[in-house]
Amino acid sequence: MKPLFHKVPVKPESTFSVRHDVKSNFVGIWHYHPELELHYIIRGEGVKFIGDKISNFSPGEIVLLGENLPHTWRSSDQYYQNNSDLEIEVIVIHFLPDCLGKHILSLPEAYLLPKLFEKAKSGMDIKGETRVKIAELMQAALNATNLERIVIFLSILQTLSETTEFKQIVTQQNVYQSNEMDVVRLNKVYNYTLSNYNKDITLEEIASIANLSVTSFCRYFKLMTRKTYYDFLIEIRISHACRALVEDKLPTEMICFDCGFNNVSNFYRHFKKVTGLTPLEYKRKYLRKSKQTA
Repeated sequence: MKPLFHKVPVKPESTFSVRHDVKSNFVGIWHYHPELELHYIIRGEGVKFIGDKISNFSPGEIVLLGENLPHTWRSSDQYYQNNSDLEIEVIVIHFLPDCLGKHILSLPEAYLLPKLFEKAKSGMDIKGETRVKIAELMQAALNATNLERIVIFLSILQTLSETTEFKQIVTQQNVYQSNEMDVVRLNKVYNYTLSNYNKDITLEEIASIANLSVTSFCRYFKLMTRKTYYDFLIEIRISHACRALVEDKLPTEMICFDCGFNNVSNFYRHFKKVTGLTPLEYKRKYLRKSKQTA
């Protein structure tokens, strides 16, 4: 999907932006910006879209997104209920690659920074002890002033540039120029799908949301996203299934139908294709990791 350019607000007197948000949910707009983004989820859960990757997010997660890497976040359905008292809490840092001056990137002592910014173009899901350290530094950055603020920011960059504790998020990089009509149209498709993924969505139905014929919509969606609409829909359903499996509250067969699949064998086939694991293998792998980190 072609994303919308977003102007990140940065105060003229600040080298970088750091903010602490507490809100009822994410308003998901598919967007990109020239600033790198370091995103720390303190509270909340849902689905994140980063480049060509769809996956869940949960508390404690930290990701570094490179310049012009399209992304958006959507809270789980319960966050949008009228009587919900759930909240999303995040710390977000935005910064331009040369925010500390154009010459710093050419310093011999800073040779790891250009490498970090290049890796960030594919997105970095920060893991292990690095994630713990970055979370502490981001908390400290909220109240820091003057030179202390710069020192903490440099510590964040140093930690990220030296770590091997991360997982690449996207499989291909793209630089985008957005078309406003495309953005509006695809956001309608995106939001409708996220609200109705557990129901039968026909091509006629979703094409009408985009105000296109079925043939034109299929061609258009494949051109914009490099995947068919049904591939996109299945990825959304599998993402929700993954979350339900690790919560371990419902049997797999019930999760299958709750996520919009019409039969169990079809669900198993698509789950294995998207994740590389069966639902049982996926659950065991997650529960084993949870015990190791407990």
